[in-house]
Amino acid sequence: MRADLVVDNANIITIDDERPRASSLAVLGEHIVDVGDGDGLDAVRRIDLGGLTVVPGFNDAHNHMRPFGETLGQVPLSSPPVRAVSDVVDAIARRVDEVEAGEWVVGSNYDHNKLDGGRHPTRHDIDAVSPHNPVVLNHTSGHFCVVNTRAMHLARIGDVAVPEGGVVATDTDGRPTGLLEEQAQQLVRHLLLPHPIEAMVEHLAAASRRYLSEGITSAQEAGVGSLLGSPNPNELAAWQEARQRGVLRTRVTLMISAETLHEIDAHVDDPAGTSLDLGLRSGFGDDWLRIGPTKVFADGSLMGRTAAMFDDFAGEPGNAGYFQMDPARLRKVIIDAHTAGWQVATHAIGDRAVATTLDIYTEALRLAPRADHRHRIEHCGVCRPADVARMAGMGVIPTPQGRFISEIGDGMMDALGPERVANCYRQRSFLQAGIVLAGSSDRPVVNGAPLLGIHDLVNQRTAGGQDFNPHEALEPIEALRAYTLGSAHASFDEHRKGSLTPGKLADLVVLDRDPTAIDRDGIAETQVVATMIGGQFAHDPQGLGA
Repeated sequence: MRADLVVDNANIITIDDERPRASSLAVLGEHIVDVGDGDGLDAVRRIDLGGLTVVPGFNDAHNHMRPFGETLGQVPLSSPPVRAVSDVVDAIARRVDEVEAGEWVVGSNYDHNKLDGGRHPTRHDIDAVSPHNPVVLNHTSGHFCVVNTRAMHLARIGDVAVPEGGVVATDTDGRPTGLLEEQAQQLVRHLLLPHPIEAMVEHLAAASRRYLSEGITSAQEAGVGSLLGSPNPNELAAWQEARQRGVLRTRVTLMISAETLHEIDAHVDDPAGTSLDLGLRSGFGDDWLRIGPTKVFADGSLMGRTAAMFDDFAGEPGNAGYFQMDPARLRKVIIDAHTAGWQVATHAIGDRAVATTLDIYTEALRLAPRADHRHRIEHCGVCRPADVARMAGMGVIPTPQGRFISEIGDGMMDALGPERVANCYRQRSFLQAGIVLAGSSDRPVVNGAPLLGIHDLVNQRTAGGQDFNPHEALEPIEALRAYTLGSAHASFDEHRKGSLTPGKLADLVVLDRDPTAIDRDGIAETQVVATMIGGQFAHDPQGLGA
């Protein structure tokens, strides 16, 4: 056999239990054909990596790639450098000076927990610098936004009904502050939707370039067609167009928002339920762009104290969060999707939301048994020990986010209080229960670079220097497995990707050091040297593949 390419003299971490380490890897076409020591392999081209480390391509099992690409052109409000409400106001003022009167100004990724006073900006703060331009400030969690008075008037806030599962925050006099919680964001977002296909393609191209530079070869898009009830009906067309033009250079599995599903006519012998037109459901597509689960929202945010909890949030008597929709409707949405053959991925963060989702999955499987369904709980933020055991017994997959620990861990600890933190964003508990753990970021909520997520899975420390859940810490190899083979398993892809094994796709990352062999505090400093997808270097600033 003559391979197209042989990579030699490398420290290869395969994530394949049959051969955990190797020094050579051969590629033919898009696939790996040999992993070993390179003896006797003939190749068109050989690359000597000089001892650099090679790992499988990273797979972010829960992210928002298109919205992330969109944020790259918005006013950045992340902390750092933004530390105060006045910093937010100054940033918006600068953008207002750059745009035409009446043009929308959008800011992204502010976190009220990191601003002075721990408060959200108000419409009055923004009105002072933008009385004529409508402004919307998107919270880093995605579960809040703040609008100014001009935007409120355009959205007719106060005159129209607030969608179920949403809240328009008011001050002590009952007047709107500009803060819109959860589904209430629809009131403003529908004014900015649908996005033009061309703009969405540009967002995907920009995001794809960033992902390749971080070693992400696969991603799972958590909500296509609608997000928190705000419809974007042409979004799937944009993904197709980006792929056809060759600017979508990361493999993507699309989670279709449940709001886009509907009942379709079916033969009496076929299962009932809801689906896309023509009966499209999970699994349709190819190795580059494929339909995965349907995405359902059960509740809100932990850092924003809107997640559905059994007990009140710390220091807020009477606030135990809430569901995004009535649990009876949530039950119907999930069971209908399951009956139609969908893999279901339910956003559930609070312990009450997690338990309720498991109750519904149990009922769905009783009504329509299905082996290897791999239904998911996205985030699974607060999970009681009994529910960890239930998930293991049912084959449900959790997708927690490691990077939440450092970037928003302090706010989550404050929201829960010390007695409940042990149940928060579990990692090791899932592995010990026999559950396959997937690695993910929820980008743009936090920085989505996988090596940063792996660092947090291992080190379990918040930005404020607090130990988060040391008993949940992973070994570096376990964290690396989560971000590769674990994520592949969550999307039924473990036979195609996730390990450097003969027969699988040649998706890999070259690193400047071995993250499993260095001081654990230095994992975040590991650099991506090159990224290969399907046997071709897609990110190669040093010219390894030249």
